[in-house]
Amino acid sequence: MSTTGNPTIVRRRTLGWVLVSLSVGLQPALAGDTASEEAQLAIVVRQLDMLDRLAEQCERLPQDNVSRYHFDYARLHADVERIRAGIRHYLSPPRAQPRDPGALLGDYRAANDKTEARP
Repeated sequence: MSTTGNPTIVRRRTLGWVLVSLSVGLQPALAGDTASEEAQLAIVVRQLDMLDRLAEQCERLPQDNVSRYHFDYARLHADVERIRAGIRHYLSPPRAQPRDPGALLGDYRAANDKTEARP
């Protein structure tokens, strides 16, 4: 039984590779003692950009309309953008006052519109 054409499996494998590549990519960024914090955070921002691009590629994969849930890419993009904006704000703050960073959405599992509504 071949599972290479199943959109759900392809999507999960792609997301798995995204997470593996990001975790491997973060190791050199966090391991260097001589690199400045700003340089490390700039690397994190580039990796968030890569995550966003890879998530967009996953989002364009064929949808499996029989599954009960699907990955909520809009929430992921919003959270990645919020993290990216927070890092950029830290690297070049427009003002010296503290700000409320807001909470991440976090829940990326969304009900399939045809089977169940989101609570």
